[in-house]
Amino acid sequence: MASSRQAAAAASDALAQEHKGDARLVRRAKAAAGEQQAARSRPALIDLSNRMSGRAALVVPNRHKTVPVAAVDNCRKAIKKQENNRVKHEVIVISSDSENEKKNPGKRASSWRAPPLTAILTKCSRESDGVISSTKKVSATYNIDKADAHNELAVVEYVEDIYRFYKSTEGSSRPLCTYMSSQTDINERMRAILIDWLIEVHHRLMLMPETLYLTVYIIDQYLSMEYVLRKELQLVGVSAMLISCKYEEIWAPLVKELLGLSYNAFSREQVLSTEKSILNKLQWNLTVPTVYMFLLRYAKAAMGDKELENMAFFYAELALVEYSMLVYSPSVTAAAAVYTARCTLNMSPIWSDILEHHTGLGESQLMECAKRLACLHSTAAGSSKQKVVYNKYADPKLGAVSLYSPSKRQII
Repeated sequence: MASSRQAAAAASDALAQEHKGDARLVRRAKAAAGEQQAARSRPALIDLSNRMSGRAALVVPNRHKTVPVAAVDNCRKAIKKQENNRVKHEVIVISSDSENEKKNPGKRASSWRAPPLTAILTKCSRESDGVISSTKKVSATYNIDKADAHNELAVVEYVEDIYRFYKSTEGSSRPLCTYMSSQTDINERMRAILIDWLIEVHHRLMLMPETLYLTVYIIDQYLSMEYVLRKELQLVGVSAMLISCKYEEIWAPLVKELLGLSYNAFSREQVLSTEKSILNKLQWNLTVPTVYMFLLRYAKAAMGDKELENMAFFYAELALVEYSMLVYSPSVTAAAAVYTARCTLNMSPIWSDILEHHTGLGESQLMECAKRLACLHSTAAGSSKQKVVYNKYADPKLGAVSLYSPSKRQII
């Protein structure tokens, strides 16, 4: 009996303890629920500040915290105030006006911004370099580069300064116009035969126009520095063309091709040896303003058609053959070629204000050179033995411009 009573008492105590544990758990659960309810019912400090300012709290995703919009605004204002207190430095924006207009159409740049980098560099170059003079404001009718404004290869921003530099330096790179007097074994007629043959070779190989004009420049410059024998004159011409092809062409002809066109009168070693001699004598200076460079610009200023362009190139190549034309600078020869071409084609006006602006030459300054070119045209069709240029431009592909009669009313 005693043992059964003890067992019953133990069981009763166990049940009491279990009820006490459950009661504790219940009380803890109720307390936690009460705290959560109180937290939900109690306004947070940040919520109070937001309510006072009339703004809602900004909730950051994936976080259990709320960030008030007012705090963000205050932070931004502080940063902006700090930036305003700094010393303002002038900032140069390296971008073109066209880019700014594309990004912000209709929006003008702020007045404190510096001009574009192109304008700054142009201004600095004109002030620091005596070669480049200040430019005058020209009417919009003189703008021959308007069509190439979006052509990056046309370098419209620098083209005027480039040609102004060409004109200022063309005198320092010209060969002597009297060098033939120091050559005792060759004469003007031999030079004309050589140049005439090289023009034919150039045309047969379909080379770039720049190659021909540079070849003639190299020959004249080398002959004005070095004594050349008659039997070596053609060798000098072949080597000069090889140098020009390497400088101007994408794919230069092989030496054996040039030797084949000269009927293998020389060996490969002779051509390469002469090539080295020419380059050393010229000190590897091949970047020079030739007639072709000016002719491209002046033909563009003439705003003519393909016929005018072919006629101008016809007169320019006639000038290459004639030794006496070395007395004129490349820019004058190019301008006179355009002038004579316009006379031959009976264009009106013969010399416009646009041409005078871009060439820097008046009609009276071109008359003497133009008369010589017209005489070369008349003799090329008649008594001249060098007819390669005449026959070349008699081809209908080039407009058959050499078949025109030279104008005698204006220039002869």
